[in-house]
Amino acid sequence: MVGANTANMAVATTNVSAKTDGCYVHCFIPGISHPWLELASNQIDIICHMKRNSKTNPNSCCHGENDGHKSHFDFARIDWEREARCGFPEFVYGEGKNKEQLETIVASMLDRGINAFVTRINTESANFLKTRFSDAEHFCESRILRIIRKKIPQKGKIIIAAAGTTDLPVANEAKLTAEFCGCKAELVADIGIAGIHRLFSELDKLSKADAVIAVAGMEGALPSVIGGLVPCPVIAVPTSIGYGTSLKGLTALFAMLNSCSSGITVVNIDNGFGAGCAAARIIKSKYG
Repeated sequence: MVGANTANMAVATTNVSAKTDGCYVHCFIPGISHPWLELASNQIDIICHMKRNSKTNPNSCCHGENDGHKSHFDFARIDWEREARCGFPEFVYGEGKNKEQLETIVASMLDRGINAFVTRINTESANFLKTRFSDAEHFCESRILRIIRKKIPQKGKIIIAAAGTTDLPVANEAKLTAEFCGCKAELVADIGIAGIHRLFSELDKLSKADAVIAVAGMEGALPSVIGGLVPCPVIAVPTSIGYGTSLKGLTALFAMLNSCSSGITVVNIDNGFGAGCAAARIIKSKYG
């Protein structure tokens, strides 16, 4: 949520009703047109924690002005508290932003001691940022730029399984995202079902993972096969790789959504970033 309503979230805990319904607490938040808002109990805990640890005023956790660091610009609002709420930091979507905007956002994050991770960045903007930040790393194929100045401890084990070599840009986007979120991640390339013996040769590794991200284009069958062989969560990523009737990834997407391997999670076409974040949530819930 943004705007005036978010300013009241930090003080909502002063008006929490004793009325509960399952795992939800009903809260009255002044100034909101629909006064009863359901917040899960863990969200209440996070808001209380943010309020207690604010170094300025109770609303600063929502306004993002802690420690004098600017978060609101004419073109963007940086969410300083995302990691406290979600377990992973703020990310920057690079596509559609000009290089000056990206520089301002990244500089603000680094000044606050937050590592920077920019997705879908073009080569021109990436090269510009590299001249401004000497420690910036650009992964051209995956369109990611990252700057890591604070060590990121890694937990768990995620396997990213790429069906083909042409799926690697999306697979590497998932890997880099998961690692930035604090997860151990390993890429296993070119194990698509056209040569299914290649998949079976990696089955032991896949079976020991905490989560598997399966990346495939064409007919998108790889996640279904893996989902029928391993006990861990499987996150399917359709890619836009394939000939005419692959429909730029729609065929793979539909196949994954209609998988008969129960419990597969499916993200959007070419969305390695979303898959990495989904896997990170799984790891965070298991290891903390």
